[in-house]
Amino acid sequence: MGRGILRIYLGAAPGVGKTYAMLSEAHRRVERGTDCVVAFVEHHDRPRTEVMLHGLELLSRRELEYRGTVFTEMDVDAVLERAPAVALVDELAHTNVPGSRHAKRWQDVEELLRAGIDVISTVNIQHLESLGDVVESITGVRQRETVPDEVVRRADQIELVDMSPQALRRRMAHGNIYRPDKMDAALSNYFRPGNLTALRELALLWVADRVDEYLQQYRGEHNIRTTWQARERIVVGLTGGPEGRTLIRRASRMAAKGSGSEILAVYIARSDGLTSASPKELAVQRTLVEDLGGTFHHVIGDDIPAALLEFARGVNATQIVLGSSRRKTWQYIYGPGVGATVARESGPDLDVHIVTHEEVAKGRGLPMARGARLGRARILWGWLVGVVGPVLLAVVLRGMEDAPGLANDVLLFLFLTVAAALLGGLRPALASAAVGSMLLNYWFTPPTHTLTVQDPENLVAIVIFFAVAVAVSSVVDLAARRTHQAARLRAESEILSFLAGSVLRGETALDALLDRVRETFAMESVALLERSSDVEPWTCAGSVGPAPVTRPDDADVDMPVGDNMALALSGRVLPAEDRRVLGAFAAQAAVVLDRQRLVGEAEQARRLAEGNRIRTALLAAVSHDLRTPLAAIKAAVSSLRSDDVAWSDEDEAELLEGIEDGADRLDHLVGNLLDMSRLQTGTVTPLIREIDLDEVVPMALGGVPEGSVDLDIPETLPMVAVDPGLLERVVANIVENAVKYNPGQEPVAVAASALGGRVELRVVDRGRGVPDEAKERIFEPFQRYGDAPRGAGVGLGLAVSRGFAEAMGGTLDAEDTPGGGLTMVLTLTAAPGGIRAEAELPARATS
Repeated sequence: MGRGILRIYLGAAPGVGKTYAMLSEAHRRVERGTDCVVAFVEHHDRPRTEVMLHGLELLSRRELEYRGTVFTEMDVDAVLERAPAVALVDELAHTNVPGSRHAKRWQDVEELLRAGIDVISTVNIQHLESLGDVVESITGVRQRETVPDEVVRRADQIELVDMSPQALRRRMAHGNIYRPDKMDAALSNYFRPGNLTALRELALLWVADRVDEYLQQYRGEHNIRTTWQARERIVVGLTGGPEGRTLIRRASRMAAKGSGSEILAVYIARSDGLTSASPKELAVQRTLVEDLGGTFHHVIGDDIPAALLEFARGVNATQIVLGSSRRKTWQYIYGPGVGATVARESGPDLDVHIVTHEEVAKGRGLPMARGARLGRARILWGWLVGVVGPVLLAVVLRGMEDAPGLANDVLLFLFLTVAAALLGGLRPALASAAVGSMLLNYWFTPPTHTLTVQDPENLVAIVIFFAVAVAVSSVVDLAARRTHQAARLRAESEILSFLAGSVLRGETALDALLDRVRETFAMESVALLERSSDVEPWTCAGSVGPAPVTRPDDADVDMPVGDNMALALSGRVLPAEDRRVLGAFAAQAAVVLDRQRLVGEAEQARRLAEGNRIRTALLAAVSHDLRTPLAAIKAAVSSLRSDDVAWSDEDEAELLEGIEDGADRLDHLVGNLLDMSRLQTGTVTPLIREIDLDEVVPMALGGVPEGSVDLDIPETLPMVAVDPGLLERVVANIVENAVKYNPGQEPVAVAASALGGRVELRVVDRGRGVPDEAKERIFEPFQRYGDAPRGAGVGLGLAVSRGFAEAMGGTLDAEDTPGGGLTMVLTLTAAPGGIRAEAELPARATS
């Protein structure tokens, strides 16, 4: 009997309809005559899901008693005895009650599959073992019931059940997932739009990877070598040269234009390892491609174009990015080059992009980072080998009975000359060539012991020896000098690249730049000095290090920047070749200083403009909103003082009540104006201490009518670190605003919950809500949304509330209330020592 087939409905979140989809599939199979039974399905009292069970055969469940409570689990023995063709098993990640046949339900499913029974099951993306930490960081909820990823990956069919976060929240608000008493808690905690969007992305990416595995398996089984452009995969061919970074960034920009694109950087090394690239440069490029979200691959292959195409087709790539050849013109006699060969042999299924870069046609030799010039020890050894070595060699050769011959003698002396060039450079090699020529002429060329050469062939041999020795030593010395220059230019280019990058990134930290100068040139202190004119004294605009100089004349190195600015360094004297890079640093320091000042001036101008706007709005408020209660108070007082009318006790009480109401409104308006002025001037200093929400929130509800607010603050909430006085003002303003716009059919809901290290207070009204584009505008000073009456306030309540919330380290945001209305979400920081209430998903939160 063969193994059964496993089909899994994978849900992005609870409630998306996995169980409903599974039962729909069961009805389709029953209609086709398939023997299908329900081994275990949990409908969670959802009417539509419960209806789908009608017409399907339900197997009996096994009852187990645990700690005085009876639980029901799937009866594996009953399913095996019934031996249906297909069994429906819900909630694959479920943990069985102790005493069951297996600890996990997926183990029950494995037994059914081994018995040859096909199984259809369901699981949510958050229950996969590998995603536990990711889901907890997103939702703040640690999933206790998990299933190994390999169990789900081994499934023969995986079908994603998806739903947009907005649609899922509507389902929740309509009562299609949880009971009404759990609906608000779920919407405000686990089922937030951000949480649902992140879980949806996890599910889509996981299924996409699984689809990619299926595709690769199919292509391998059918020996398909052509590229199927199901998803953009960009292969970047690296040589280990400096142009690799340019290619990687270019490929990243190409990938950013298409959603879901991948970058695969590949370096192909020859099997002999003789032309390997700089490990340091490859490490830098590996880090860069990984930072950009790609992967790095190292491949061995003697035929580089063929190996590159083989790799690209193996990963089902759609594009290849290569750099323009670094060959010089004459080097094309060896062949057309990798880029041209790959472009010719790629075929119609692979696009090849040739990217230009700064290293084009500069030669294929890679700059090996050797450091500085040859050291004294190497030069000394070069002289010893070049001068003393030929003498010792001549003594040895003269002492031999059977001489090796002039040709071999020339090769031995040439070997010493090359060794001297490799060790000490040009001068020891030239000296070695001269000494070797003289020794060959004097000791080994007939007539010996004279500088006369009798045979013309021997003369030609000595001349050729000297010429080859000089040529080899010159080439070796030139290579050494070029290596030093390349290393230096590379260091300069990295420094200049850093400066250019800082300009593009808009970095304005002068101290960081000066510290980089001190580190680059190994200085003790660096100072940027400036003066307003030639006769004015120097002032320090910025400095790092101990005891910076106050005048350029006192510095070891000074670099002028314009007429009245200079970069002064103390510590050592720099060589002339370093001043070019220092000049770039000095110019950048001047730019950063100017930018800092411009930013400060812009901020000052912004504050002045904001102050002007506030003053204009304040004048408008004073002209109307403040004068209204003053006018009412003046009218009531004038009436009471009038001798023409005899007021009754009821009339006098009504007039006094009007005076009191006007004074209260005036006090409230002036208080908000004073609070806003404190926020604008930055004089709000919260006194943070740990306190329970239920000690502050009830006190803030004194200004609203009785019965207009429904308060729900659990006793298990952790304490919050806030300023109690500021928090009371924030809550009072938010609740009063919600009551003002609430239509009155049901009270405003004020509920609190804990999530991670935060505590949220949600104020929910059922008014007409606020459009998304206006949600931030309602927090601006002197803004009132809609047709609020002029006498209702000056529009400072929410602005003051957000300012106080941010001063305490919290946030205040507006969200839509499911079903209509506006929800104000006040997020506060939980106290470090507070008792944390564990946030959990509502019981049985699976569809």
